[in-house]
Amino acid sequence: MTPRVRVGIAGTGSYVPERVVPNSWFEQQIDTSNEWIVQRTGIERRRYVAPDQATSDLCVAAARRALEASNTKPEDLDLIVVGTMSPDHFLPACSTLVQKVLGAKRAGAFDVNAACTGFLTALSTGEAFVASGRARRVLAIGAESLSRFVDQTDRTSCILFGDGAGAVVLAPHDECQQGEILRASLGADGEGYEYIHMVGGGSRKPSSHETVDSREHAIRVQGREVYRFAVQQMTESIRQMMEGHSYDELCLLVPHQVNRRIIDAALERLGWSDEKVMVNIQEYGNTSAASVPIALDEAVRAGRAQKGKLVVLVAFGAGLTWGGSLIRW
Repeated sequence: MTPRVRVGIAGTGSYVPERVVPNSWFEQQIDTSNEWIVQRTGIERRRYVAPDQATSDLCVAAARRALEASNTKPEDLDLIVVGTMSPDHFLPACSTLVQKVLGAKRAGAFDVNAACTGFLTALSTGEAFVASGRARRVLAIGAESLSRFVDQTDRTSCILFGDGAGAVVLAPHDECQQGEILRASLGADGEGYEYIHMVGGGSRKPSSHETVDSREHAIRVQGREVYRFAVQQMTESIRQMMEGHSYDELCLLVPHQVNRRIIDAALERLGWSDEKVMVNIQEYGNTSAASVPIALDEAVRAGRAQKGKLVVLVAFGAGLTWGGSLIRW
């Protein structure tokens, strides 16, 4: 039996579009206010892609920064995995476009769709390839252009979402000497698929004048149900990742940036303060699969990931799906 290779995060990168959309912009579109949005979500602004940008463009920008941080050349990549629910096209995979632009000619490429858990799914997939010896360098990306799939007349959901991308390069830990992935977990419960969904455009309801006119190509969110699920699952995922370890060993918790109230409620259940938590939802809103890797990259570059200490990543999203990862930096 081939021994398992220890896997590390050799480098991180992120990118957000230039266009800043403050809460005041929505005051001109729907019945809402900056105060209401901040109180309910913690979001103050978010980023939207430019008219000529798409998800693969965000992926490439974040990937280049991760490649630079890890001293990895595109031609050294063996695999590219993109977690997204908003690819450039239904076909082909967003990852193949990323592979083309980067010039990663040796790399295989595919997408995974676990909504907001997309990056952790891509991370776990890439980690498994390196751990098994089937790959040595894997680029795992989480990216979204959710502004393309928002109904700007739906005040319960349009204020939530933003665009961006985050990426990591995975490599054998013996080579990169940082970010060893100690534990990872993925889960799903399809019973809650209606809590966050977009019904139009697939094989169940193919695109038509009817689906477009009825706005069935936009994301719908049942906020109350999502809130209950998210608080419970975030708490359970953190506990699962930290099992056998003390709070003192932790230097950084990077949760999915879905809602500040959800993060605070989970911390209250855990009895934790927010001193070790990375929160940037006020700047970017909910960027779905891009949320965790953007926050991780910003935390790493700010020096918050300390050598030898633990880092926990947790996410949850439509499906319903969830995931966690425990990393010794």
